[in-house]
Amino acid sequence: MIGCECFCWDSVSEYYPLESQPFSLPSPLPTWPQGQGFATGRIPLGELEVVKITNFESIYTCTPNRGNTKGVTFYKPAGVPDGFFSLGHYCQPNDQPLRGYVLVARDVAATKIEDKSISDSMSDFPALRKPLNYTLIWNLDSPHVECAYIWLPNAPVGYKPMGLVVTNKPYEPELEEVRCVRDDLTESCEACNTIFNTVSTFSKYPIRVWNTRPCKRGMLGLGVSVGTFFCSTYSSSGDELSIACLKNVSSTWHAMPNLEQIHSLIKHYGPTVFFHPDDVYMPSSVPWFFKNGALLYRDGITKGEAIDSRGLNLPRGGTNDGEFWIDLPDNAEKSSYLKNGNIESAELYVHVKPALGGTFTDIVLWVFCPFNGPATIKAGLLNVEMSKIGEHVGDWEHFTLRLSNFSGELWSMYFSQHSGGEWVDACNLEFIEENKPIVYSSKCGHASYPHPGSYIMGSSKLGIGVRNDASRSKYFVDSSIRYQIVAAEYLGDGVVTEPNWLQYMREWGPTVVYDSRSELDKIIRHLPFYLRFSVETLCELFPTEIYGEEGPTGPKEKDNWVGDERC
Repeated sequence: MIGCECFCWDSVSEYYPLESQPFSLPSPLPTWPQGQGFATGRIPLGELEVVKITNFESIYTCTPNRGNTKGVTFYKPAGVPDGFFSLGHYCQPNDQPLRGYVLVARDVAATKIEDKSISDSMSDFPALRKPLNYTLIWNLDSPHVECAYIWLPNAPVGYKPMGLVVTNKPYEPELEEVRCVRDDLTESCEACNTIFNTVSTFSKYPIRVWNTRPCKRGMLGLGVSVGTFFCSTYSSSGDELSIACLKNVSSTWHAMPNLEQIHSLIKHYGPTVFFHPDDVYMPSSVPWFFKNGALLYRDGITKGEAIDSRGLNLPRGGTNDGEFWIDLPDNAEKSSYLKNGNIESAELYVHVKPALGGTFTDIVLWVFCPFNGPATIKAGLLNVEMSKIGEHVGDWEHFTLRLSNFSGELWSMYFSQHSGGEWVDACNLEFIEENKPIVYSSKCGHASYPHPGSYIMGSSKLGIGVRNDASRSKYFVDSSIRYQIVAAEYLGDGVVTEPNWLQYMREWGPTVVYDSRSELDKIIRHLPFYLRFSVETLCELFPTEIYGEEGPTGPKEKDNWVGDERC
């Protein structure tokens, strides 16, 4: 067995509790409108039915006595309903509220066999089976601290384990502790988001613990996250994990909300978006942008064409082939008016889609700004406002609410930040009223952040990068009131009418390449000698989109329209 004596119990308890405390949203959940299977507490995945467990029994808590790694606690699900079986245990850091889940499963076909409603031949290959035995993959076996053992269930041929099992005794867990799942009801999964890591703390026997998620995600992905963890004694999890995720093989999105429920969810959770007090490039509605002078240009034709307020004359479908683009009018006064936007007309454009095999709903809210202003470059104590770098016509940004389809509870939120972004758990959000989060839109660039502050995109170590300032102001949009649902494909044809402009797949602004050298030279001249770079080296520190004025494509051309968010 592997031994380790790098843990203690009390060395950091004065800074945070040894075990996490439960988290709940600021306000109770309402009673959602009636529907098919949304927020009923159980979700059918085909041959399996699953329930989300958020109550746990603590098994083992550990904290490192060196390094910056925070402590963690391993849990087993508590209060598993009759007829359901655990698939694995759960782990989370101690410095976060208890905010996790694991799924437990019931074999629907096996229940019907007991009722004699299905042929006895089905019992030869049930959806769930006990493991054959367990393999010990890590342990802390010391006379000085409480012991811990992590086990991998060894599945029968044709089955896969969904998670690991933790005990505080050196004996193999009972075979009844978990179930393995038949191969065809599983999907491959990957490690993500390190929970605990002693690999870099010079521990004699290190361990690294990750969360897991399906490899294939997005609105077409069928993989279902079980909520279990994976661990290894190496710094990398490897290419293929020894555990799997569930797969939704149901023919319908049974647990997804209907249209009435979607409206109720947006009214309950719709964030308030605050724009920076010094930002002059405000959002607007798309019709306002079209009505007030935006022009459609075609390659080879000098004169632009006025755009119908509903976008009826925009080319629909196709690809972003460079044949068409949108631009501001030539008249300087009209162009300036459009650039400033019109926050009174602004609304959020909503795309609703399944996530993690239909066990979650992603409500994606898109913000449109007619213009993205120039960047501010931070280099140490120096802040330089660029005159052109970072500008482009037509700025689409978004943030995403991820809601549990078991209950309708807000689980996490994604904040889009230029070419990337971040997921933030609900327990780490700011709320303005009841369960409505706050989004802070950065000055000029309109990246989304969960808290006010100054964020640097570049080298945080050197303190050099694009500065994104976010703050509250009198300029805001309440998305719980001002929104339009533009797409929810899973509801079927005709339920949501997509606006014409959503089918426009080309750029929402012209392509202009700037001479970034002359502008970046201004920064280099003011840098201390030890921080001076060549222009080429400095360029590598910044997001690529700041070096030219290139109007973005619309929401449907973004990777996250069908796929998962980038982070």
